[in-house]
Amino acid sequence: MGNNQAGATAGRAATRVVALVGPAGTGKTSLAEALLFSSGATSRQGSVEAGSSVGDASPEARARGGSTEINLMHFDYMGDHFALVELPGGTGFAADGLAALQSADLALVVIDPAPERAMLAEPVLRRLDDLGVPHAIFVNKIEHARAGTIHSLISELQPMSREPLALRQIPIREGDQVTGYVDLALERAYRYRPGKESERVEIPGELAALEKEDRTHLLETLADFDDALMEALLMDEVPDRATVMADLAADTAGNKVVPVILGSALSDGGVHRLLKLLRHEAPSPSAAAERMGVRGGGALHVFKIANGGAMGRLVLGRVLGEAIAEGDELVVEGNSERSGSLFFVQGEKTAKQAAAAPGDVVAVAKVEGARTGMMLGRKGAALAAPPEVTYPARNAAIAITTRDRKDDVKLSTALHRLCEEDPALEWHQDDASHETILRGINDEHLAVVVGRLQRRYGVAVDSHAPRTAYRESIRKNASVRGRHKKQSGGHGQYGDCVIELRPLERGEGFAFEDKITGGAIPRQYIPAVEAGIRDAMERGPLGFPVVDVAVTLVDGSFHAVDSSELAFRIAGRMAMADALAQAAPYLLEPIVRVTVDTPGGTASKAGSVLSARRGQILGLSPHPEWERWERVEALLPESAVHGLDAELRSLSQGLASFTAEFDHLAELGGKHAEEVVKARAAEAH
Repeated sequence: MGNNQAGATAGRAATRVVALVGPAGTGKTSLAEALLFSSGATSRQGSVEAGSSVGDASPEARARGGSTEINLMHFDYMGDHFALVELPGGTGFAADGLAALQSADLALVVIDPAPERAMLAEPVLRRLDDLGVPHAIFVNKIEHARAGTIHSLISELQPMSREPLALRQIPIREGDQVTGYVDLALERAYRYRPGKESERVEIPGELAALEKEDRTHLLETLADFDDALMEALLMDEVPDRATVMADLAADTAGNKVVPVILGSALSDGGVHRLLKLLRHEAPSPSAAAERMGVRGGGALHVFKIANGGAMGRLVLGRVLGEAIAEGDELVVEGNSERSGSLFFVQGEKTAKQAAAAPGDVVAVAKVEGARTGMMLGRKGAALAAPPEVTYPARNAAIAITTRDRKDDVKLSTALHRLCEEDPALEWHQDDASHETILRGINDEHLAVVVGRLQRRYGVAVDSHAPRTAYRESIRKNASVRGRHKKQSGGHGQYGDCVIELRPLERGEGFAFEDKITGGAIPRQYIPAVEAGIRDAMERGPLGFPVVDVAVTLVDGSFHAVDSSELAFRIAGRMAMADALAQAAPYLLEPIVRVTVDTPGGTASKAGSVLSARRGQILGLSPHPEWERWERVEALLPESAVHGLDAELRSLSQGLASFTAEFDHLAELGGKHAEEVVKARAAEAH
């Protein structure tokens, strides 16, 4: 599409946004290429394998051979304008673009024809149901479908969908090859012709009975929402084609049915039929505006922040309600900001626009306060708060250090920008371990982020598993005197205190009590003693922070000239260090409560994985919301969480997921404790 054509917003129909979603490896990027080529937006069909696709153009995506972030594209077809938002299918990257899915007009769920892989589509189908976004299913790679698998595929998919699936086509086979399809709504047959629209042919005689049966089922599904059609079927009347097509369009737009069509992105099979479906059945943007709470005026739904490109920081979003133009005042969290230049995005290319029509997907410069998920309204726009985006748990974590210490300052800026554009990523500085911790969806996600950190910002880092937050406590009481006395000419240093140490119940933390009488220690020095005690608790005899102890200051002495706050702080630290060593210290490890959601039949395997990691299984039950899924709950040492995600996914076709929340500290003894203490001592040296 040329820049002039793309910029012609005046008089153009509102843009409809189609989100391409689905599991990894089903060919979403290839389908986007086929749509661009078949609509005339590109002069040739790009290839992911050859690195010539409009989407997946980043070095990370090229290296993986799959999407690592959303791809934005647009095209015209028969006078209608469409924007494509392709979401990554890989588990580690699927969170990028989830906000864009909220304001899409239609989601196209791309799957492959193998019934045994149908379950891979369940998470996205469930999410679409929760969002209320109309959607259709495109069975890609139909040339690889085995005989009789389409009906098995529908049977597998239907329990995953709140809405009834409406099979629109059945394949025509010649030998082992799928060479075309029968359109059940139109009662017509077509043969695929690569690079061209399919050729109409006669319905094969051997498919006549099946076509009649499947068409009847399609009509009965539509009749559930059309009383007139139901009456016609009961009277054995043949409904006219216009009624059937109108019902399909209305029921798809109303999210009452989910059409299922077949095709092949690589061989151009069924792509023109898909374009016609999008043209006739994708809802108007006004429905998405209403769903997103835009009641009047113009607004921009922000679904991503893009940093690091030639254009600088860009806000990617969808225009809802009325058009917006460069220089419009946008309200950002109560503050007014003037929008900068507007751009249409085609893969990695941008084309500047003066204005954006309703429904357009655009990139906007200079809106510094915008964040992913926000709704930015023009002054006077009537807006409701957009729905919250639920992101997957960030179960993977690494500690990173710069290879060149001169990059330490650059690191925080780079991480801030990466987290701003990737809501599934977060980082923090751990006060206890003094490590920079990066958290993400899985190891693959974090590996791509680390590569992006070096490529974009020139910051090379090394990574390792974060330290586990071990703690230590005591079993016995102890009473110790701590005396600090130093004379070196002039004023010396003198501090003397006696403390009593005792253990507390787990989780009670730290308590300090002052029982000084008779002025044995002046009141102004008592806080210094407590500060010294807390200093000693930062690293106990085993090398870890101390918890669940109580200290009572019972006696001491001072010198009128040589005593000071510093001297008493040192005395308090000395006393506490000796007391801890005498009070039978022992190691505590953090225990997390893990909830694993996994497809049916894999829960016992998940339980075995958790048990092998020293987990305590609390229960195994059906998933409370998803039919045919199971849930396992367990208590697991925090140190055993590292690598759990990959192991669970390997036994569940990549579908199992888990959440982990801190539950309590538990005593760690035996060989495990010895190894931890030994490793900590080695670090100190």
